[in-house]
Amino acid sequence: MREIARAGDTPAMANAIRTTGGNGDFEAVIADASPAIQGLARAARDLIAEVMPGVTEVPWATQRTVGYGVGPKKMSEHFCYLAPASRHLNLGFFYGADLPDPAGLLEGSGKALRHVKLRSPADLEAPALRELLVAASEHLPKLKRG
Repeated sequence: MREIARAGDTPAMANAIRTTGGNGDFEAVIADASPAIQGLARAARDLIAEVMPGVTEVPWATQRTVGYGVGPKKMSEHFCYLAPASRHLNLGFFYGADLPDPAGLLEGSGKALRHVKLRSPADLEAPALRELLVAASEHLPKLKRG
């Protein structure tokens, strides 16, 4: 497992994310996105690390996704993921169908997965989004939060 750091990271932020497994790195996942979506992805990543210090990050550059949780296994150890799109950033939740969502942010109709389309930095400031992340990090049916 390697500690990640990037230009502009505070020492606390550099220690808040552990990157392991996958292929490539976070920057490779967002490399083809517009500068606006790249900035949004970096800010979303920081929010995830704020909500769950010490979170494990697994980037899959070939799939253009990066997962977050307590270990490297996607469906059994992750609670959320980021996936850049051309006009938004998907913040996905592996067990989103189980989460309380009084603000109606979650989209999707699958058995478990749900996502929120983030279009601007203001979207990351919504208290309801932070509440979803907290709930997701605590509602890990197959996970042990450590």
